[in-house]
Amino acid sequence: MPSPTQRALARVPARLRPVLVKHRKLVKFLLVGSTCFVLTVVVNLSLKFTVLQHKPVVALTVATVIATAVSYVLNRQWSFRANGKQREAVLFFVVSAVAVLVNDVPLIVSRYVLDLRRPDVSSFTQEAADFLSGMVVGTLLAMVFRYWAMQRWVFVNLAENPAAPQERPARVPQA
Repeated sequence: MPSPTQRALARVPARLRPVLVKHRKLVKFLLVGSTCFVLTVVVNLSLKFTVLQHKPVVALTVATVIATAVSYVLNRQWSFRANGKQREAVLFFVVSAVAVLVNDVPLIVSRYVLDLRRPDVSSFTQEAADFLSGMVVGTLLAMVFRYWAMQRWVFVNLAENPAAPQERPARVPQA
């Protein structure tokens, strides 16, 4: 019985299939990220328009932390297919904590440095600036950072670890 991934690939045009297979880890990472992005948007907006109306950075941070927990499980089980060692989990959450800060910086700049908030701008402008800075720019920056850091430090196989000592080929004496 074919896996869900194989069934999905069967529906992709034949000329695109080799590219997706070659970059399958990235494709899976992007699918997990897309799912977590939708989760982040829903939680962020729910918090922002209810209990955290005057704290947009806190709402975004809480939403990002929830999505990060979901992301860990999905990335570990599907994207990177790792065994789930304690060291891996600690590194994942350290990288994710840094990524949460990376995600928050554009919103902080938009709200508090550029002063794109009421009463200086309209409610629509404030919400559009919040969404673009926090959800779009912040998420893109954090995504790039996470992908790089996850491959570099978290979900690393010894064979792929650039920091692992490499065996040198035996020197053949020349006659």
